[in-house]
Amino acid sequence: MANNTPSIEPKAPPLWSKPGVSIQHDAMSFMSHDDVLLDRELFLFDISATKAHVGGLNHIGLINDEQTESIVTALDRLACDYRSGQFILDERYEDGHTAIESYLFEQLGETGKRVHLGRSRNDQIAVALRLYMLEALDRVTEGCHAIATSALDIAREHEFTPMPGYTHLQRAMPSSVGLWMGSFAESFVDCAQLCKLTKDWLDASPLGTAAGYGVNIALPRQRVAEELGFARIQINPMAAQAARGRLEHHVVATLWQVMQEVRRLAWDFSLFSSQEFGFVTLGSGFVTGSSIMPNKKNPDMAELLRASTAVLGGALTEIQQVMSLPSGYQRDLQLTKGCLVRSIKITLGALSHIPTMLESMTLHTDRMRAAIEPAMFATDHAVRLAQSGVPFRDAYVQAAQAIGEQTVDDNAIDASLRDRCSPGACGDLMLDAIAARLDQFAC
Repeated sequence: MANNTPSIEPKAPPLWSKPGVSIQHDAMSFMSHDDVLLDRELFLFDISATKAHVGGLNHIGLINDEQTESIVTALDRLACDYRSGQFILDERYEDGHTAIESYLFEQLGETGKRVHLGRSRNDQIAVALRLYMLEALDRVTEGCHAIATSALDIAREHEFTPMPGYTHLQRAMPSSVGLWMGSFAESFVDCAQLCKLTKDWLDASPLGTAAGYGVNIALPRQRVAEELGFARIQINPMAAQAARGRLEHHVVATLWQVMQEVRRLAWDFSLFSSQEFGFVTLGSGFVTGSSIMPNKKNPDMAELLRASTAVLGGALTEIQQVMSLPSGYQRDLQLTKGCLVRSIKITLGALSHIPTMLESMTLHTDRMRAAIEPAMFATDHAVRLAQSGVPFRDAYVQAAQAIGEQTVDDNAIDASLRDRCSPGACGDLMLDAIAARLDQFAC
């Protein structure tokens, strides 16, 4: 079958073009089409890294001050034009790197040809990806911080508001809204800490390692790394190449942990907002109706948040399958870029909605209170017997035999919650300690 997709006339030849080499545009389209579109996410980072690289070349006398100033000015103008939409990165270019050099040559002539000295597209994409991932981790940390803050506010307001605690989706013990929301506060603090640990691990500049074997120029790599905000340099050029894919996988794995907490919260929203539970009503902006059933209010946002984790699970598998590679750069690694970009976008999108979902939900405390039944006090009863000297296993049997004898009233429920005084439990939520940890990871 004929391919009727219209071809786009290239604006610039590939950076690797030279006399005697033919370019098959259909093949180029297959190899580069998605890549240049994905480079839209990385383009501004690529421009920043190019400026830093040019500054490094100037520092060692390979580009003079006048040339450096003209290149940096042109790069700043390119970034401004890109942000405003005047410069469009599309399939006319093989990738973002080609677009940058093409622009500089158009604007500056021969001076624009000087920027690639001492680097390769290999370290160029590697540094842009790292800058992109570092910024994304900061934004994810901010999202986790916002969610944890909202959850803490609710936990403080409803510290002793009773609700059933469940195991195996069966009623287990009296619990509280404070404990429920406190669990998400601490879990998203853990996620923020994980993002920071991943950032520390990632925070090394590969710029100046070129194609993976260094160059015969004494590049000021540490100086350039510091200008870009990196904590250190990736020392070995082959190690810098071997990190491609592995770094993306670890960042996506970190985001998967964040999204796993999103999935747990979304599950609770979906369950607790059903008529069978009736503990929660989600804000009107987060539910939709049925096209045929006028009575329906569907928790579609919660369900899509729950499903979004699957995107990251798929991305992890994709990257793992690509990563069966020897030393040195292989073009296979281009396919990890899409996995990373999708994962970051869906994570940031999911996190952005949750604080408002938490703040706009209505808690039906009467339904929560009514769901606490006598059998749920059995564990408290067993522990009290054991405290009086009865061996716990005997106390367990006696409490089981006494199930149903406990009177359920507000005083009994309140006593159950407040007597649960082990650190972190309903009677001692330690919310201030969770808040103090959260403050450590504020961006």
